[in-house]
Amino acid sequence: MSPAIEKRALIVDDESATCELIERALNTVGIKALTLIKSEEAPEILRRARFAVAFLDHHMQFPDGPALARQMRASGSNRLTPIILISDDQRAAAVSEGFEAGASFFLYKPVDKERVLRLVRASQSAIDNGMRRTRRVDLKAPVQISFGGQEIHGETVNLSLEGILVRVPKILPVGSSVEVHFQTAMMTKSIAATGSVVRVLGREQMGIHLARLTVEDSQRLQDCLLPLISE
Repeated sequence: MSPAIEKRALIVDDESATCELIERALNTVGIKALTLIKSEEAPEILRRARFAVAFLDHHMQFPDGPALARQMRASGSNRLTPIILISDDQRAAAVSEGFEAGASFFLYKPVDKERVLRLVRASQSAIDNGMRRTRRVDLKAPVQISFGGQEIHGETVNLSLEGILVRVPKILPVGSSVEVHFQTAMMTKSIAATGSVVRVLGREQMGIHLARLTVEDSQRLQDCLLPLISE
């Protein structure tokens, strides 16, 4: 990437105070930002310009954050740009909706400067290595899987913001809907999520896509993984 691309961010949020806070945070690390409080101005700008990172408000007048994220993922110039959705949505489905639209990370309100900078560092590291939210981090942690009245205990092999690879004594069929609970040494509370088995490796490993997490659990998972993704 050229230096010009690396230093330019797009911020779209109908709250000017949020735009200003993020812009000030980015300026401290030498990243210039284009801020928009009218989302209808964003599609044309995204067609003409390339950005190193984009901050998009999840809930705005159309086009909202997910709609703009889908446009970026379908484009040529911003197809791989890290997208950070700004949200105060308390629905568990909001995280899945955002990731399905192409979001890389979530930034929850009230916006905090240090969290903004941590997400930027993680985003830039991820794009530099051709990864993003699917970046897997090797972490072993106890995991409990519930399926059809059964409780299966095992351990994680690696984690990403979208899923986990687990080692378990019993393999479930691909497509099985499951509930999972896990807690790494860096977490003070376990994470609970619903998901589905998306792949089977050998006789003891399964890949599980995390379909639904609460806002709090999604934030807890981000806080655990972002420092490791940034390394």
